[in-house]
Order: sequence, then C-alpha cells, then structure tokens
Amino acid sequence: MKFLTALVATVTVALNQANLAASHGGVIGYSIAGTYYQGFKAYNTPVGQVSIQREWDTYDPITDPNSSVLSCNTNGANLGSGQLSATVAAGSQITAYWNPWPHTIGPVMVYMAKCSGTCTSASTSSLSWFKIDQAGLISGALPTGTWAMGQLVSNNNSWTTSIPSTLAAGEYFIRHELLAIHTSNQPQFYPECGQLKVTGSGSAQPSGSYLVKFPGGYHASDPGVTIDIYSQPTVTNYTIPGPAVWRG
Repeated sequence: MKFLTALVATVTVALNQANLAASHGGVIGYSIAGTYYQGFKAYNTPVGQVSIQREWDTYDPITDPNSSVLSCNTNGANLGSGQLSATVAAGSQITAYWNPWPHTIGPVMVYMAKCSGTCTSASTSSLSWFKIDQAGLISGALPTGTWAMGQLVSNNNSWTTSIPSTLAAGEYFIRHELLAIHTSNQPQFYPECGQLKVTGSGSAQPSGSYLVKFPGGYHASDPGVTIDIYSQPTVTNYTIPGPAVWRG
C-alpha cells in the first residue's frame, strides 16, 4: 500500500508538471553566433546545472506587474560555479527558443541591462533595463488578429533579435519576455534572463526614458497590461507596455 501511494504521488507530480509545461513555460535555450546554449531546466535543482541563463523555477506566469521577481523570474539567482556568460559581438543575432507554447495573443519584448562589474554578481532587480526589440498586434483586431506571440509559435517557438551594433562593449543581461493577455484583465508575464559578454568598438549607451527598473517598468494601469481584449472585438491597435525601443 505504501508503495502504491508513493507511485500515485510520483505520477501525480509528473502529470502536474506536464500540464504546466503544456500551458505555460519559458525560454529553454539560445542560439548565439552559431553556438547553442542550454537554458536552465525548471523544476530541477540548480546544483550541477551549467547555463548562461539565470535560475527560473516554475512554468507559472507572474501576474503582478509589481512582483519582486519580475526582472528575471523566480528566483533569478546565479548558478554559482555553473553560471556562464556567452560572448557575442554587437550587431549579432540571438535566437531564444521557448518550450512548446500554446498562447498566441500578446506581445514579445526583449531587453538588455548593463552590469557595472560581472553580471554573475549582479542583482537583476537593481539594474536599469532598456528595450531592444518588441512586437505586438501585427494585424487584425485584438481577439482575432495576428500577434507577435502567434508568430513566435509558428516559427518553431523561437524569436530572433539583433543586439544594437553600436552598443558599448561590456557585460550585459538579455531579458526575453512574453506578455500573454488571453485572459481578461489578468496579465501573464513570462521573463527569463541570460548573461552576455558583448564585444565590439561601439560606445553607445541608452539613457533617460529608455531605462526602467523591474519591478517599476510596468503598472497595472498601463493600457497594454490590464486589458480585456474580448470586450473590444473591433479594436485594431494595441499599446505595448514599457519604454520605447532603443536602437543605438
């Protein structure tokens, strides 16, 4: 009986994780300058994992725009001896791969943040983030149109972004984020972060209104955050939250 109880419990946990994976998720790997980097494996201990990605522990969304872990998800810690940083030249492309993703309504956003020293020792909630890429409602109306998240799904659950070519060299985080808005008035944020060492001869750095903190970059009152798309069936525009895109 004890064995049967333990077996049922194990199967239940496995099914729960499978259901979570089927409905939610995050970035599971990156392709950078021809090299593939394995992402952090959620629901597994960080001990022994090696990745450029910071730890994220759950497929569940963050639903509070003021959450303390909005910068790089729960819990956003570095992996200690297993923490890597990928070297990439400014102007290069980075492709982030997500687990099989069912949601197709919402924007895709990509941010970076410069570390004053090594990114491994940085606290991500204290950094200033700037947006390098975004896409929202591509065509059509809010509940039925084509969204960036739908394009991500159709493109093998991936999103490719170019690092600004004039960006100054240094250590940076890259932060990929999906904002699923298919549930009325309940935003679902899915952010994950990876560490980079950017090379090149550029000297540009964003400043002023291009920079935000997380939490702090979004508010529940933002028109693109708390939104009921189904009550606006003929609206054909959407305001992506956060700062303007900095292109160097």
